[in-house]
Amino acid sequence: MLEKTKVKDLMTKDVLTVDCEEATVFAFEKLMKHKISAMPVVNEGKMVGIVTATDLGHNLILDKYQYGTKVKSVMVKDVATVSSEDTVKDAIAQMFNEAPGDNIINQLPVVDDGELVGIISDGDIIKFIKKNSII
Repeated sequence: MLEKTKVKDLMTKDVLTVDCEEATVFAFEKLMKHKISAMPVVNEGKMVGIVTATDLGHNLILDKYQYGTKVKSVMVKDVATVSSEDTVKDAIAQMFNEAPGDNIINQLPVVDDGELVGIISDGDIIKFIKKNSII
């Protein structure tokens, strides 16, 4: 079933994003308000990176950012992505293969022809697996 189901069938289509010029503290507040762990960063409508609640929160608590530090200066620029036509199995492989060490990527932006069209999370995949009694 994981080999046949497409990312587009599970992904969130209404993606919450942050502008690259936004201050890190406001990006973190947005992540917390919406209870999400990562958010694509956009510049003039194009995805240019991603920020995570873990990275922003950790660095804000440790006071590593100066007042007004912009998202563009702290975002991850080399972002792992998937296509909406990829299978869920492909997305799972990407979550494992692109993460350092024994970690996994929790959120994968879904990009078709250079355009951000969605995002798929490990939670989306786990809910699908449970709903379909795969394990």
